[in-house]
Amino acid sequence: MPFANLKVPAGTLSAEQKEILITKVTSLYAETFGPEVIPSTMVLIDEVVDGGWGMAGEVLTLAKLQQG
Repeated sequence: MPFANLKVPAGTLSAEQKEILITKVTSLYAETFGPEVIPSTMVLIDEVVDGGWGMAGEVLTLAKLQQG
């Protein structure tokens, strides 16, 4: 069973954007492994709480991400 776990900052994606990501990741797996994997492909989108992640040693917040 192919499995993708996407982690995004909480509040940055709408329900429609999540649906698009799930559809596209599933399609990518099908292109890679063949269409027979579609029924067993799981895509999980985890929303990480604000300030709960960082990059290059810096804690990232939604405000910092929106600054640019």
